[in-house]
Amino acid sequence: MPSSTRTHHKTRTPADTTAIALRLGANRSLWEGLVRYDATSRYYARLAAEPTYEAWLLTWLPGQGTDWHDHGGSAGAFVVLEGVLTEQRAQVQPDGPPRIVPSAQQYAVEAVRPFGTKHIHKVTNNGLAPAISLHVYAPSLSEMNYYREQDGLLRPTDPKLAGVDW
Repeated sequence: MPSSTRTHHKTRTPADTTAIALRLGANRSLWEGLVRYDATSRYYARLAAEPTYEAWLLTWLPGQGTDWHDHGGSAGAFVVLEGVLTEQRAQVQPDGPPRIVPSAQQYAVEAVRPFGTKHIHKVTNNGLAPAISLHVYAPSLSEMNYYREQDGLLRPTDPKLAGVDW
């Protein structure tokens, strides 16, 4: 009688970044002691580095924001813990450079913004008060790609590698 061999594959399901961001954000004692503000740039601190995701706390003084960027193939979500953040996003084109979407979206306290692996955006604190947000990425960030704006389109610039450029 022939023997049969069964191979069991452990299926790795992607982390639910929205649920993780909301859970971590609700645990104020986890992040409250890490809140700092820097007048020259956004402040950030890593809250978690797990096998399937990582989480970061970011603070934003009025006027502070990111450049246009993606997350190097990681999906994610962010939740606003204090203040208001404004997100501009770009639409990835199948046959050309990403196109900037003309409208922006504002996110206030407890708003959560999930995004996929091909998400390109720019986030800014356009408000009058400081803002705090918690960001979750799955898998963990290995690189971030940056873009420059040109006539409503985005052109890639240099990528930044985790542990090397930030």
